[in-house]
Amino acid sequence: MLLDTASLYFRAYFGVPDTVRAPDGTPVNAVRGLLDFIARLVQDHRPAALAACMDADWRPAWRVELIPSYKAHRVAEEVPGGPDQEETPDTLGPQVPVIEQVLDAIGVARLGAADYEADDVIGTLATRATGPVDVVTGDRDLFQLVDDERAVRVLYPVKGVGSLDAYDDAALRAKYGVDGRGYADLAVLRGDPSDGLPGVRGVGEKTAAKLLAEYGDLAGIRAAAADPVSRLTPAQRTKFREAADYLDVAPTVVRVARDVALPDADLALPRSPHDPELLEQLAERWGLGGSLRRLLEVLAD
Repeated sequence: MLLDTASLYFRAYFGVPDTVRAPDGTPVNAVRGLLDFIARLVQDHRPAALAACMDADWRPAWRVELIPSYKAHRVAEEVPGGPDQEETPDTLGPQVPVIEQVLDAIGVARLGAADYEADDVIGTLATRATGPVDVVTGDRDLFQLVDDERAVRVLYPVKGVGSLDAYDDAALRAKYGVDGRGYADLAVLRGDPSDGLPGVRGVGEKTAAKLLAEYGDLAGIRAAAADPVSRLTPAQRTKFREAADYLDVAPTVVRVARDVALPDADLALPRSPHDPELLEQLAERWGLGGSLRRLLEVLAD
């Protein structure tokens, strides 16, 4: 089980009231909510291995170089020579280091890689895996990893993590008209304002799916746009011609990396805390209470 950790703690933050606080009054709703999420996921799905995948760089320079608008509207502060700071709610940012400390003390593997997003870490681990993989994320971009042949599916939270939509190739085809292999091309064509990706003007999700069904992939569509006898309309040819510069680079930006160099880590599910003394201190300092207790009980079981 591979967790898109930021996606889950953002959901926890907005799903758990900020009246959930540490003894000193500091909000810990994202911390406790994430612990409850993980406890429920482990209880319901019983993974043998678990990794909390992190954004070491949420807006990698190599993606921004190709598409400068990539996630640009989320930048709170530009840091010369370093990664941009993402705009986050005032009371969420301080909780992230606490989440990291607690996961480390429990012994849940936490993995990130310089210059890469959590999506790329997940893509690499899913590609390396020799058995079934569940990717838990609220980010549709990771639908591109779905692969029935390799038993990779995405668990997409609908409400909390008690209600999850499981996406295999059939579920993707039913909802989007493409399987996991075609989803990245669909995302390139459709674009995504939340990621600063313009897409091809006038090509929405349904049109993109129809074009992919007819021409196979993005390369096939572009070849048809350049072929005067193809069935594309003159208006469609114009749209693809105007989007040529974007289409030259967008696949590299949209597709998750699958060959990131990652540190060695033990992904086995911890049965007992890695650092019980530190964990006890963190539990008392931040008032983690029943959320931590429930997770430790599920792990021990």
